[in-house]
Amino acid sequence: MADSGRRQRRAFIGSFTAAGGPGIVTAAVAPDSGALTVLSSVDAVPDPAYLALSPDGDTLYSVSETADGAVAAYRVTGDTPEPAGPLVPVGGDGPTHLSVFAGHVLTANYGSGSVTAVPVRPDGTLARSASGVLQHTGSGPHSPRQQGPHAHQVQPDPSGRWAVSVDLGTDSVRVCMLADGVPGLHQEIALRPGSGPRHLVFHPDGQGAYVLNELTPTVTVCRWDGADGSLKPLAETPVLPAAPAGDAYPSGIAASPDGRFVWTATRGEDVLSVFAVEGEALRLVTTVPCGGHWPRALAEAGGFLYVANERSGDVTWFAVDPHTGVPRRGGSVRVPAASCVILG
Repeated sequence: MADSGRRQRRAFIGSFTAAGGPGIVTAAVAPDSGALTVLSSVDAVPDPAYLALSPDGDTLYSVSETADGAVAAYRVTGDTPEPAGPLVPVGGDGPTHLSVFAGHVLTANYGSGSVTAVPVRPDGTLARSASGVLQHTGSGPHSPRQQGPHAHQVQPDPSGRWAVSVDLGTDSVRVCMLADGVPGLHQEIALRPGSGPRHLVFHPDGQGAYVLNELTPTVTVCRWDGADGSLKPLAETPVLPAAPAGDAYPSGIAASPDGRFVWTATRGEDVLSVFAVEGEALRLVTTVPCGGHWPRALAEAGGFLYVANERSGDVTWFAVDPHTGVPRRGGSVRVPAASCVILG
């Protein structure tokens, strides 16, 4: 982030305005404790449910998770995000995730089951229209959640050559590329029918990937080859020590920078799961309470975990034990209908 040596690290928190959320919240991050202090909020965009930063950290991108899906850009060189241009339609319904890839912002559109590319101008603002849309096809055995495609996440791979989209509705992961701003399919990898993949995180070594499944509380461990853009599922590991008694919908996943640990969040059970990375396998170490209700997303930064708890309306931070990977609750800030948290 520009001027990082002269200003404090910040967190950006998305929320559902339709459920009473304040929009996008900016918080200062205490370097020693990881504690958050709210600085400002802005509600210029309906339902900014997921956020992503530009490579230089000066521009924040937000989805508008609505039926007429859109994406927006903000300048974040100050303590309050400032809109940088109008909303840009993505030609898809319910964009639920976005990332920056190859000079474009990509959105995963859950409702329409598609991925959209919007060009980024040299100054970080967005072009006035999308450059292309990749429509997913297919379905799965789980009714009604898998009657059609539901793209839930899209992100670059560690090499920066490929974009990887995770589709809950089709039980698959798609490896994509951009040609003249248009996303195209390179390969589709099938996962277990009915698993409902939601989010994926890469191992820091660039050779492994972990797919968190929402419809069954598991993680699919995969081998990733960035040279040819291939993903090979290896094994599926439960995120809970026993079968859940009620609702259990995994949501967020993160990996430690040193590659020794993976963490997941599960809604309903309202827990964080701690995994030790053992070669090409994950071992469930323990679970701990998430500090709220309905943890929708989590992020790791600087030895701390941050959890956006949607239904309790707060973001909780945890200090991670560097030897065991087990998080210890530090505190929380109030953010109604919190949906995501990212660190800049």
